[in-house]
Order: sequence, then C-alpha cells, then structure tokens
Amino acid sequence: MQGVWLLLGMTAYTLVSLINYKFFLEYGHIFYIVGVLLLIPVATMATLRDLKLGVDLALIPYRHGSYRWIDLGPFSIQPSDPAKIGTLIMVASLLARSEIGTLKESVKILCKVAATFLLPLLLIFSQPDLGSSLVFPPFVFSLLYVSNLSQRFFITALALFALVVAIVGFDVYKYHQFLESEGITAAENEGGYQKQSWIPLKDYQRNRILGFIPSEAAQKIIDPHGNGITWNLKQSLIAIAGGGFLGKGLGEGTQAKLGYLPPTVAHNDFIFPVLAEESGFIGGIFVLSLFFIMVVNNIRIAGLSRDRFGMLLAVGVSVIFVVHIFINIGMTIGLMPITGLPLPFLSYGGSFVLSCCILQGLVQSVYRYRKDFS
Repeated sequence: MQGVWLLLGMTAYTLVSLINYKFFLEYGHIFYIVGVLLLIPVATMATLRDLKLGVDLALIPYRHGSYRWIDLGPFSIQPSDPAKIGTLIMVASLLARSEIGTLKESVKILCKVAATFLLPLLLIFSQPDLGSSLVFPPFVFSLLYVSNLSQRFFITALALFALVVAIVGFDVYKYHQFLESEGITAAENEGGYQKQSWIPLKDYQRNRILGFIPSEAAQKIIDPHGNGITWNLKQSLIAIAGGGFLGKGLGEGTQAKLGYLPPTVAHNDFIFPVLAEESGFIGGIFVLSLFFIMVVNNIRIAGLSRDRFGMLLAVGVSVIFVVHIFINIGMTIGLMPITGLPLPFLSYGGSFVLSCCILQGLVQSVYRYRKDFS
C-alpha cells in the first residue's frame, strides 16, 4: 500500500510542478477551506469524547488515544496533512498581496494571518495531535520574518513564547506534585490531573514532557520500571548505537525485528532508529545529507524566485520539512520530547507521503516558472 502511495505521490509531484504556482495564489482560499473542512469532523469527535458524548463512527476511528484519521476503506487520510498545505498557501498569498511595514501599519494583515493559522492549529490540537500542531508556528513566523516585518513583533513573540514555555513547565511541575501526593505513577493515573488543570494538555502529553526530564525523581514517578513512556526512547538509542558504522544489514535490525521497538511505531515515528541500525552511521549520515541537500536547494529556489509569493512558498516548505526532520530525529536520540511527528518521505503513512510530494512539487513549480512573473 505504501508503494501505491509513493506512486500517487510522484504523480502528484509531477502534476503540481507543471502547474504555474500563480494558480495557487488565485485559488489558495479553496485549498485552505478544504483543509479546514477535513479537520472539523475529527475535531468534533474528539470534543464529543471529552464531553463523554462519544459516538462511534467507522469513518473516523479512535486510534492510539486520538481522532486523527478519516478511514476511507482501503486507505485512510490524516486531515492535518492537507491542512498544512492549505494553510501555507493561504498565509503566503495573504502576505504576498499585502504591504508589510511597521508593526502598527501591519496590524491588519497580522490579524488575518493569525486567524488563518490559528483555526487549523486549534482544530488539530483538539484531536489531540500536539506533534502536527507544532509545525504551524515555525513556518508562519518564518514567512512573517522574510516579509520584513518589524523586529518589535518578533521580540514580542519571543517573549510570549518564553511565557508559554514557563507556564507549561510550571504545569508539568504541578502534575509531578499531583502524582506524588496521590502516591501513584503515570501509568496508574487516569486523567485525574487534566480534569483540574486549565492548561489544555492531556496527561499523556505531560508524561512525555516529564519523561524527557533527566531527573531520577521524575523517572520514578513517570516510568519506575522503565517499560512505559521511556521504553521507546531506550530501544531507539539501543538500535542507533547497535548499528555501528556500517549497520547490521537490510532487514537484520534486531530491535524492530524482535519487537523491542514496538511495531506500532517502528515503521512510522521511529523509522530513523530502524534505518540507523540496519545501515549504520554511514546510512544515517547519508539520509541526513539528502535532507540537507533538499532543504538547501529549496532555500536556493526561494532566492531565485522573482516574486514574493514564490519566495514565501519555497521558504514555508523548507521550514515545514526542517521542523519535521528536527523533531522526529531529535526525539529518537533524546534531544526532544517524544511526539507523533513522522519523518518526511520515509515514515509509513499514505497521506503524509502524498503531502510531502505535493509540497516539494510546489517548490519545483516556483523554480520552473521563476521567469514568468508578469
């Protein structure tokens, strides 16, 4: 099935690259609306479940603690993927059509941009899907940055970001205290803290953040036996280290083959440790080098573009890929908290592979029609 999606992805890449990217400037709102409409059913199901009014629908299955997919029989799609594409096109078109000046002069367009990206972000976060929602702020802020918005805006945004991090950090600290006071571990907690906290995080998300903290006290609460929230990371590190310099050979990696790296994650979010174990340090560096070349080339194309919309599209696609690569590989080697964010072009997932090909097709279109800017 993944081979079918790859074939569809390459077809979509070719078709999108042959379309003049100015087409997306004119009809960006349609792609955005479609993306948002696809998000509404899954977000609604998640809200109903939170209100204990859950209704089982085969079309929108409940998997791994969230509603993230629309099941269409032989395959399923993740609505957050087309939502990313639609939001990128819409934000780029808004900025391309507007004059950006001082912060005061840019308030109107900033409000439009904020409304545009916050709607899909909140719908995705409510599923809940923290990983996919983390992709939106970086690419939107990067588009604002290359649009030459006043530096005061980014100073203010950085201060607000630090405030949010501090609030989340304090909330996780209170969660740790809650577990200690109740005398229970994270595995024994059944969402007790999230019911009393005003921070819109699920307790399993707090577990992942707490599990990332290198504290013996935190580890005793979060995963005292080492077979819970920290298991995947430990097996990931064993797999990467076990690959050595040249790897164990294709299909010979023991961590995934013997099930130590669970089959629910080995083929998608934790595909990099499998690759590193089988192809070693050389294979891992080779993959990282290919990603580096792709991103640098996308940025080069952004510089070659002769209009703002093309430049914004190429920059946005580059940042989306960088965020996915950094968070995915970072979480497998312990540099980032574990969150469900796949690795571009390699992780199993049909709609994600298709969306990656479409995004790269947009960049190719910018390059192909870079001289057609009348």
